[in-house]
Amino acid sequence: MIGIILLNLGGPDSLEAIRPFLYNLFSDRDIIRLGPSFLQKPLASLISKTRSKKTMAMYSLIGGKSPILEITTAQAASLESILNSSIVAPGPSPSFKVHIGMRYWHPFIEDTLDKMQRDGVKRILALGLYPHYSIATTGSSERIFKKAAEKRHMEYFCAPSWFNHPIYIDALAEKIQEKMKDFDNKPVVLFSAHSLPQKFIDEGDPYAKEIRGTIEAVTKKLDIQWHLSYQSKSGPVKWLEPSTEHMLEELAGKGVKDLLVVPVSFVSDHIETLYEIDILYKNMAQKLGINLKRAESLNTSPQFIEALKDIVMQNLEKTGWDLK
Repeated sequence: MIGIILLNLGGPDSLEAIRPFLYNLFSDRDIIRLGPSFLQKPLASLISKTRSKKTMAMYSLIGGKSPILEITTAQAASLESILNSSIVAPGPSPSFKVHIGMRYWHPFIEDTLDKMQRDGVKRILALGLYPHYSIATTGSSERIFKKAAEKRHMEYFCAPSWFNHPIYIDALAEKIQEKMKDFDNKPVVLFSAHSLPQKFIDEGDPYAKEIRGTIEAVTKKLDIQWHLSYQSKSGPVKWLEPSTEHMLEELAGKGVKDLLVVPVSFVSDHIETLYEIDILYKNMAQKLGINLKRAESLNTSPQFIEALKDIVMQNLEKTGWDLK
């Protein structure tokens, strides 16, 4: 049996989980460096305490928790089903078992590997649910995964970024086309990606380049007028620009009335889509005279699951592992 682990950020599964989730997030120096290393955890504790009340108010508006666990679990189940139905293996046992491992909340990557080891899995393909590589997302998750896998003497392979995978691009284009039908007039498209400190890019992080690579591939399939912006920045450092807030104001100044926002760096719904785009930016756009709608996240769309299956199979070929 081949074990597949889908790596993701994770999210608080209750209002009470928000503060410890934020602490785990801000304790990670791959995301943000809070002074010298010995101050990282104390400052993370302070930030999580001061931000938790505001963050709880946001989560209260989207059901009191992040839906990312349920969505990622559903993605794993759908992927496992399509993988096993595509492989003819001897015996009644399936060839693949797909698990999920979260970076900052349950189920943690290390705990998932413990479970996989108890189940007899010895070979693991890790697939980050981040299409675009960044040290702050894929890099951080893979660092924890590799360390945990090596500690448990498990053989592993990490799939590289898949920002321009053709079926993924088709799935994204499909969501854009579907939502464009909800407008009376052809909308301008705004690709909104999660922001990143500019310093990361200056040091060679490929994230921004890969975001543009995805957009380039999508726009070869669709005749659209588009722009790119970045959302979800936090802290006093310089972040990627333009911000989504600034872009909304700029587009309003240019007379844009219909706007389709595409959450380009996200493959499932969480607070960045359900609160930031659907509530915060939508209200902001309304005040600016813009009719804003959001393309649905990929979540468990059949074409996206097909993309994940193809990515898994392509990378398994690189390993040379026997699928039996």
